[in-house]
Amino acid sequence: MSTRRVRRSVLFVPAVRPDRFAKAVATGADAVCIDLEDGVSVEQKDEARDNALALLAEHPACRAEVMLRINEPGSDLGERDLAALVGAGVAPDSLMVPKVSGAEALTSLERRLGPALAGLPLIVQIETARGLAAAETIATASPNVAVLFFGAVDLSAELGCAIEWDALLYARSRVVAAAALVGVDAMDTPFMDVSDPDQLGEEAQAVQRLGFTGKAAIHPTQVPVIQGAFSPDAAAVAWARRMVEAYEANLGGVLLVDGKLIERPVIASAQRILAIADAVHATTP
Repeated sequence: MSTRRVRRSVLFVPAVRPDRFAKAVATGADAVCIDLEDGVSVEQKDEARDNALALLAEHPACRAEVMLRINEPGSDLGERDLAALVGAGVAPDSLMVPKVSGAEALTSLERRLGPALAGLPLIVQIETARGLAAAETIATASPNVAVLFFGAVDLSAELGCAIEWDALLYARSRVVAAAALVGVDAMDTPFMDVSDPDQLGEEAQAVQRLGFTGKAAIHPTQVPVIQGAFSPDAAAVAWARRMVEAYEANLGGVLLVDGKLIERPVIASAQRILAIADAVHATTP
């Protein structure tokens, strides 16, 4: 089974607090995002940008995927971020792009990145009504789209809806379906109440059942709760291995296991569980 990049969690670190970066990596989060956008006040944007580029240039190799979230492309701040990144001669492992409204936004972004940063994986945030309406075309806009990231806070403000499960179920489902269309990850929005790990765990499990592959974190204590929800347990792994072994022994086709009809889609799900389990094992410190 081939190892895949696992993104069960991404922990945000404001670029104005570079001292928190090493602590964030030490949590064991699958990804750490250096944030130039929502986590930074307008007055501190220049300082944050300098800090972020310094971190990218100086940080030692680590297990976590190091992301950089820029400001909205096309905005003055976003254009400054892109120009500084291209000119710095450094690169994150992936680039998080907020408020993507359509395929043309990604096409323009990739032109700006140029040959030096060509192929950089893109973590695309779906957090506006226009972006949600174009989710499928955004997902298919570039082979470099690696993750569709559902942003509940901005989207709910634009829709005028509550940040609640029922109110956002359609939007979440739309993002999951778009991600599945091209086989990329779907990352869920952060849970904003850091004092309620039980509710976080319930929401993480709910979005995992819906089809999301990970969830963002805004505090180190949220990381183990999230990663536990997106890691297959021993029973799931054992079931998946049994399904795959029986299918292979049967040389494919339809078969009965434990009295249940097993077809190719069930095997695909089992193989996905084993791939995630293998990747989690390979990346566990």
